Amino acid sequence: MFRIVPATADDTLLILELIHGLAEYERALPEEVPVTAKDLRESLFGEHPAAEVLLAFEGDAAAGFAVFFHNYSTWMGKRGMYLEDLFVKPEFRGRGYGKALLAEVARIARDRGCPRFEWSVLYWNTPAIGFYNNLGAKPKGEWTIFRLTGEALRDL
Repeated sequence: MFRIVPATADDTLLILELIHGLAEYERALPEEVPVTAKDLRESLFGEHPAAEVLLAFEGDAAAGFAVFFHNYSTWMGKRGMYLEDLFVKPEFRGRGYGKALLAEVARIARDRGCPRFEWSVLYWNTPAIGFYNNLGAKPKGEWTIFRLTGEALRDL
């Protein structure tokens, strides 16, 4: 009864619902997640899609999703895969859906010739860190993520 499928524009509202579920899990305030269905439709299914989405279903019920896109390694001279979001609804956790979604993105990366597959995890998310460690993923502790937003981005 479990299946993973690529999302289509018809799934936009479901993707938005999953994004809000992830934001709640990550303790984000509603104003930190201003994304709209229109934003998603344009950025994911418009003329130049910015990312791809896989949806996991148990029967007809959405269990979770993975959002990913290509990045680029100058050192390798090849594109890689970056996992932006992996989320499984609380009622579906512990059943292997997260691993199945991650494995499918890894398969896509491998099939596209990507030599690496990367993502970030919040330092307090110990269940996810343990999950990733068990899969053989290695943290890149020497790196720190920097971000410009709002006024700082505009000013630069």
